[in-house]
Amino acid sequence: MFRKLPPLLIAFLALASLKLTADEKIGGYLFAHMTKTDYGHLYYSISKDGLFWNALNNGELILDESYQGHPEICKGPDGTYWLVGVGPRGTTPRMILWKSKDLVKWEKGPELLGDRFVFGERKARAPSLGAPKLFYDDASELFYLTYHATKRDLEPLMVDNVNEAIWSNMRTFVMTSKDLRKWSDPQRLFQWDYATIDVIIREERGRYYAIIKDELYPSYEWPTGKSIRICASDSPLGPWTQPGPPISPNYHEAPTVIPKADGKGWLMYHEQYPGVQYGLSTAPTLNGPWYNQWIHTYNVVPEARHGCMIPISQEEYDRLVETFGITETPIQELP
Repeated sequence: MFRKLPPLLIAFLALASLKLTADEKIGGYLFAHMTKTDYGHLYYSISKDGLFWNALNNGELILDESYQGHPEICKGPDGTYWLVGVGPRGTTPRMILWKSKDLVKWEKGPELLGDRFVFGERKARAPSLGAPKLFYDDASELFYLTYHATKRDLEPLMVDNVNEAIWSNMRTFVMTSKDLRKWSDPQRLFQWDYATIDVIIREERGRYYAIIKDELYPSYEWPTGKSIRICASDSPLGPWTQPGPPISPNYHEAPTVIPKADGKGWLMYHEQYPGVQYGLSTAPTLNGPWYNQWIHTYNVVPEARHGCMIPISQEEYDRLVETFGITETPIQELP
């Protein structure tokens, strides 16, 4: 049964789970993302309230094309930001971690070769390597890297011009590290055998939540397919509960979640693909209950695709705006 928590407690828990302290108030939000016309490169959008977003740098690249990947930013215990990337197409498959102290200047850090993203008969596809996501857990003092991989040499199963044999066989794996240089061997993240991709892990009140895309094709037998769902655990490595009901409609992916600016819960964005628009869901805790917001109550930069949103301090917000400049996004008109 859902139990209502005081707003101040919710606010504190949300800040703590995303590495902002109660003294370090949310000054805004950063959205690191790719675009519809430039898949796999790094762009920034920014927001004061987590609802209405504006482009930085006049909608131009933040890093040159040496960065490739599904942008994912994780803040480590020493305050360093880590940006997950992969090797450019045509080079040796590998994960590349970029580091920054201020979200403005990025430099290359540790790498992890693509042959580590293999588990039995499943191998992450190059060059994306299963869109790795990074989470740091204060309790275990470990980084957790999640990614998805499918079986090799599958017989094609074409549905609506998509090879569903690949996607219905996707499973999520996890590796751990204390220093982002030495990694454990990969292991299955979930004990149940469902197709999942785009998995991110978050913590709230000592409970861990895996936000997943259910990757089975939707049908009368599996109506939750291609939707965003959540499961929970007492450990980042599980065992996990069965996934809950859909948070998004079908054909949404790449979820990202941020604490609300007023301290009263969470905002979860998910992309209606391919690049149609972003949906927004909200809940008082990660455990729910979730509902979807009306599209005219928020405004994402129209060109934005897959990425990661994080809360930032007022100092970081001001620095980003001063460095890159801000381009206001026109508010969508009511019909």
